[in-house]
Amino acid sequence: MPRAEALPLPAPSLTAVLFGLSGCLVDFGSRIRQPGATPADHAQPTPGALESLQHLQHLDIPCAWLDELPPTTSHRLATALPGFIKAPQLPATNNPWPAPHAVWQALMALDVQQLDGCVLVSGEPRLLQSGLNAGLWTIGLASCGSLCGLSPAEWQTLSQQDREIKRAKATVQLFGLGVHSVIDHLGELDTCLADISLRRLKGEKP
Repeated sequence: MPRAEALPLPAPSLTAVLFGLSGCLVDFGSRIRQPGATPADHAQPTPGALESLQHLQHLDIPCAWLDELPPTTSHRLATALPGFIKAPQLPATNNPWPAPHAVWQALMALDVQQLDGCVLVSGEPRLLQSGLNAGLWTIGLASCGSLCGLSPAEWQTLSQQDREIKRAKATVQLFGLGVHSVIDHLGELDTCLADISLRRLKGEKP
């Protein structure tokens, strides 16, 4: 009898996904720190943010957001996000980024039992460094984080060539930190998370 072909092993599911708030889930360009900025002006979700969160909820993967802003400001920024994504329980000022403490605290609040399979997504280099210091997989966002620093309207007014130049410069800086993947914005997150799952299946570690 012919031997049955071995079926490919399914990629391991992720354990948890942490997100930066400003410049990742909301506040395209991380503009809240600009003079005169108010949370109401920057609380709009970034491209792909809500869809990514809904996909993670469908897969039953816990997720939370992190930020270094004052709690009142950050919670106002997060008003457009679904209630199932957890907010930090302790301010990051106790152990400021790039210390890993805020990342670990967020995972403990999610009742995560292991670091294996945990991912941090952000457009903020210092938070990404925290994720690396904590031992997580990290995904950097090139266009909507603080490295480009442009509002959606400013981004749209750029020529395609200028956008590519800014994306490329931000991508080089993010990979220079040691992040594991770089995408443009959260609209590309599902494919990137699937790639990380496959890399884990092959035995790669963060």
